[in-house]
Parts: sequence; structure tokens; C-alpha cells
Amino acid sequence: MTAIQKSLAEFLGTFWLVFGGCGSAVIAAAFPDVGIGLLGVSLAFGLTVVTMAYAIGHISGCHLNPAVTIGLWAGGRFPANEIPAYIIAQVVGAVAAAAVLYLIVTGNPDYDIAVNGLAANGVGEKSPGGYAMGAGIAIEILLTFFFLIIILGATDGRAPAGFAPLAIGLGLTLIHLISIPVTNTSVNPARSTGPALIEGGIALSQLWIFWIAPIIGAILAGITYKFFGSNAPDIDGTKG
Repeated sequence: MTAIQKSLAEFLGTFWLVFGGCGSAVIAAAFPDVGIGLLGVSLAFGLTVVTMAYAIGHISGCHLNPAVTIGLWAGGRFPANEIPAYIIAQVVGAVAAAAVLYLIVTGNPDYDIAVNGLAANGVGEKSPGGYAMGAGIAIEILLTFFFLIIILGATDGRAPAGFAPLAIGLGLTLIHLISIPVTNTSVNPARSTGPALIEGGIALSQLWIFWIAPIIGAILAGITYKFFGSNAPDIDGTKG
């Protein structure tokens, strides 16, 4: 696959993740009578990853997340020279999805972005459960770490073939069930960037948290997984 094909796949996949996941959260929060609740939003995020993993996994690897791209590099699974193109495509896809989502939800006269938001991440007064910054940073590092461990393990050549998308999607669902009350769940800097740029305010001022914490967790996971060895191709085409 060419770099353009991979970038387009990452753009479309990240668009789908943000539009599907954040879209379910915005509608559920803004309109409780037709909402799907915590379980539904968590499942929606997981389903976006499962569906896109089968759709574009064979094209770009279906990262959809700068932390995943960097974590795979740290684990010896991804070449450094492709990281910028992937991250740019992911962020642009997330911003485009947030913009389209905002256009749609404002079609309802009861929607107010100042009140309902756009499913942006946050801590302190921006946290759904009022959790402090330290708690938010800790859970984002921890859950991104385990998300990357799941990804690295499920895509290892020694793992059962064909089940990686399900394991990864269910892992993301569990992550959301745990951490939506704390930070509204990021573990993905691109997912955080799209809604924050549209919302502005506190969401934008806290965006740095949702870049730094997930990337730290991802790098730690990549380094840790190397301890187990790997039967998946490394960046030089050999086996680890």
C-alpha cells in the first residue's frame, strides 16, 4: 500500500471512530429520552474499532490513534518515518468528524454546545465525575498502557488468527466503561483533539493532558511487550 492509501484509510477510520463514538455520547447526553447510556456509548466506541479493523486493517493496520502508532513503534512494530503521516491523517479525520457531528447536532434546537458539549475529555470541573487532574492523568496512562498491551498481544503472530479486532474492540469498550466518569475516556490524542477544537474553552486548555498521558502509556507498553518477545514482523521485516 502507498503512503497516500494508508493515510486515507487512517483518516476514514479515525473519522468513523470519533463520529460514531462521540456522536453516540453527545446524543445520549443531550437527549436522555433516546439516550443509550454509559454501556451504549462504551460499546459504540468499541464497535467503531471492530468494524474499521476489518475494513482497513489490511490497508493501514487500523491504528486510528497517535498513541497506538507511537506505541507500535516503541514495540518495534512500526517504522518511525511513517509516524508523522499517520498522526496527521488521524488528527484531521478526528477534527473533520467533530465538525460534521457539530453540524448535525445543532440541527436540533434543544442542543447547546455550552451545555451539552461535544464529548470532549477533561479533568476537574470538566470531568464527568469531578475527578482531579492527577486521577485523570493516572487513569489515561494506565488504560492506554493496557490498550497497547492488548493490541500488541492480539496482533502477535503467536496469537489466534482472526480474532484481533474483537479483542481490541472489546478492550476499548471495557476501557470506556471504566473511565468515562473520570475523563470521558481518551486514550487517543486524536479523539481528544477533534471535539476540543470545536468546543474550545476548558476542553482546549486541557488538551495537553490527553496527548501526553496516552503517549506515555503507549510507549511504556511497547517497551514492556518487547520483554515477551514477538512473532510478528518487526520494522526491519525480521521476527522478534
